[in-house]
Amino acid sequence: MRAFHSSILLLAGGQGQRMGGQDKGLVLWHEQPLIAYVQRVARPLTDDLIISCNRNHDRYAVYADQLVSDDNDDFAGPLAGIRAGLAVARHSHLLVLPCDVPRVDGELLKALLRAAALTPDQPVMLRQGEHWEPLFCVIPTALAAMFEAAWHTGERSPKKIMLQLNAQPVQCPQNDSRLSNFNTADLLI
Repeated sequence: MRAFHSSILLLAGGQGQRMGGQDKGLVLWHEQPLIAYVQRVARPLTDDLIISCNRNHDRYAVYADQLVSDDNDDFAGPLAGIRAGLAVARHSHLLVLPCDVPRVDGELLKALLRAAALTPDQPVMLRQGEHWEPLFCVIPTALAAMFEAAWHTGERSPKKIMLQLNAQPVQCPQNDSRLSNFNTADLLI
């Protein structure tokens, strides 16, 4: 199999409503911002690390090769960040991760990339049992126009778009602790 290179997008552009409006990627856990944990795992796997953020650009810049923002000011959700990442990705594929999963590990990311290499024309998406995890995926950048078209028809669900594009599953164990997302303040304790 030929070498497989992927850009990686860390989604940190949310409003942080469940965190009291705090910028979730910059919330501290064990004295480091959440984004630092995910970036540390992703960094060795790419030379094109992109962070989607809608504020605090200067603070995120130290963790990324590129920063992108939504094309509006209303925190339009993860699909807006994915679209922005697909538009600037330097490689044929874009691995997408949320910023609030500090327990994610390199093995999980490598499993996603291996699956993407086997089905290079289709997205791959993590699945726990029958539950899809659309913010853990790899998307061929050649599908960017399809994501744009879906957006312009009003679709806001990355999962629906990827399933329509015949996303292939990457199974992980039920209740996999690597997917624990820290999206409320009480989980940071």
